[in-house]
Amino acid sequence: MSEIKPGFARDWVEFTDPNDAEEIFKCDLTWLTSNWTCIYGDGCKGVFKDRPNDGCCTEGAMYSDKEDEERTLKAAAMLTPEMWQFFDEAQPKKSGGKLKISEKDEDKERKTRTIDGACIFLNRKGHKADGFTGSFGCVLHHLAEKEKIHFVDTKPDVCWQLPLRRSFETREFGEREISVTVIGEYERLAWGEGGEDFDWYCTSNTEAHVGSQPVYISNKTELQTLMGKDAYAVLAKLCDQRIAGIKDAQKRSLPLFVIQHPATIAAGK
Repeated sequence: MSEIKPGFARDWVEFTDPNDAEEIFKCDLTWLTSNWTCIYGDGCKGVFKDRPNDGCCTEGAMYSDKEDEERTLKAAAMLTPEMWQFFDEAQPKKSGGKLKISEKDEDKERKTRTIDGACIFLNRKGHKADGFTGSFGCVLHHLAEKEKIHFVDTKPDVCWQLPLRRSFETREFGEREISVTVIGEYERLAWGEGGEDFDWYCTSNTEAHVGSQPVYISNKTELQTLMGKDAYAVLAKLCDQRIAGIKDAQKRSLPLFVIQHPATIAAGK
């Protein structure tokens, strides 16, 4: 098994936002009906081979805006020393101050801090300390599980959205403009030059296309948050129809006129 070369053809579907006739959703059916699933802690090799237990958390998380950082701060304030390996490092110098969870990168953009080569919220595998009962991995993910809420409410935007990607286009019709929201795969190419440096990446890797449910179902909450529940309902119906059509064609040995994710196909062989 290996990573599929990026840039392959895909099937897309477009539909009008049910709540706004001036908005269009453009969605990647090839990705959304694939069998990708997160395999962190269960085969994930990490984006850098010298940090296999970091997953995609090595360089920290870029905040999308001030609100994103504030929400992350609010979640971090709920963490305890028993849960969080770097609890002490995050404490403010002055009483009542903000937790020290953020820093600026080389481009002066704000992001989560990195400590010892990875995100401050990443509990390291094998860490032991007096009173520490947490487990390795993202402590903000563990917090969501503890509070019985979804991690969209505790993680920075980029962390809960990946590997979904929401981008925006403008389509011109004469003097009229229509806004297009694109929902697709955050494939290696989407990272730009930085993606070329990754030693391993999951979205087009057969090792990660072993999910029991397609992406549009397993990532339902994330998609509803990105699109809204009404738009997601339209998307889910279209995905249901696509999968039903594929199964029917396969059952009757008919030719398929859809583009399935090559990593999902390869993983099933």
